[in-house]
Amino acid sequence: MSQTTTYAGSAGGAKNTSENASKSDVETSTIRAISWRLIPFLVLAYFFSYLDRVNLGFAALTMNAELKFTPLIFAWGAGIFFIGYFIFEVPSNLALEKFGASRWIARIMVTWGIISALMAMVSGVTSFYILRFLLGVAEAGFFPGIILYLTYWYPAEYRARFLAAFAIAVPVSTVIGAPVSGLLLGLDGMMGLRGWQWLFIIEGIPSVLLGIVTWFYLTDKPEKADWLSAEQKAWLKARLDSEIAAKQAVKHLSLGQALSSPKVIALSLIYFGFVGALYGMQFWLPQIVKAFGLTNAQTGFVTAIPYLFGTIAMVLWARHSDASRERVFHVGAPLLLTAVALGASSYLTDPTLTMVMLTVAAIGVFCCFGVFWTLPTAWLSGTAAAGAIALINSIGNLAGFGGPYLIGWVKEATGQTSTGLLVLAVLPLIAGILVFVGGHDSKHEFAEQGR
Repeated sequence: MSQTTTYAGSAGGAKNTSENASKSDVETSTIRAISWRLIPFLVLAYFFSYLDRVNLGFAALTMNAELKFTPLIFAWGAGIFFIGYFIFEVPSNLALEKFGASRWIARIMVTWGIISALMAMVSGVTSFYILRFLLGVAEAGFFPGIILYLTYWYPAEYRARFLAAFAIAVPVSTVIGAPVSGLLLGLDGMMGLRGWQWLFIIEGIPSVLLGIVTWFYLTDKPEKADWLSAEQKAWLKARLDSEIAAKQAVKHLSLGQALSSPKVIALSLIYFGFVGALYGMQFWLPQIVKAFGLTNAQTGFVTAIPYLFGTIAMVLWARHSDASRERVFHVGAPLLLTAVALGASSYLTDPTLTMVMLTVAAIGVFCCFGVFWTLPTAWLSGTAAAGAIALINSIGNLAGFGGPYLIGWVKEATGQTSTGLLVLAVLPLIAGILVFVGGHDSKHEFAEQGR
């Protein structure tokens, strides 16, 4: 990918050499300023977003027995979140494009934090389903909105590493959240509330507070960033404008064309396989680990292990993808690794070996996470990108219903969670094959424009 940007008035070898050095300094300082300003805050916001979404897996360790929820009822409640999420995903991302990231992200965070805390009021199956559905409605648009938002700030060659830096909140939310959630269950009986009720309340409040801060902290577009110099803004605008022009020179897609594009549909199916594996593990892993005979607190710490390794692998893999400027293998290979590891774990009975395989599966899942989102952003921009990213994420997240439900259904039918993992392995297997088939048939379509 070309890293040069043409400026008026450049002439002569010595002048060009000096200017190129200057551009390099401006580029480095601009990316550094953006990253320090945005990434830590967005990671913190996504940390609580994801924690509020999946802490149900830990609440289930005591909630299911107290409320007499069967594996299938729990699976429905875990999954119905994604129905509300699916319905409102595209409208929410288009709203972000219209109203600006600061206002819309703030709205999302405040409403999801409130509803997450209200999960403490669940008293039966109906209230369980309703609140989980509303949580999905409230959170719709957050993740794809941030993916879109980061394309306003980062040139294509930087996106994999910084998308991975943002997405690091997913495994970290379990690395930190799992032990914390396990310990919060120990508050059982305090002020007349159950431990799982305290878990929802305490982990929901930070999202509301961060949402209020978001309104004032996030800058909607680079041109409004008073924390960038005029020279930095000029460099960034020139680089991003040249990338958008390169995309549109190939083919400018309308919103309707983007949403019906075969590439968008293919990417949606690939993401479906990825998400199915991710949430299938996320919601059921605490119960798998607890079955080893551990306490709730011990379960929290052991559950964090696969996600710790997944966090490290995700960052290193995304950096390697950016350095090699290759995407297809960096998405497809981890998916196939996840499929093999999930399938192998279903045949193991030794707790240590089972955790090793589940750790390998987690590494595969998170390695493809940050790199995957470079694929649609490589050839889409503007409203078309907003709609397509939201559609891919919404269709993919339907697997957030299918993955946990699949394991719950198999567990209720067979009495074993391990068989469910074997069935779950089919999703990343198909997704990985689709990546390589699509990449082989039209590799240039999955490549970044402007190389």
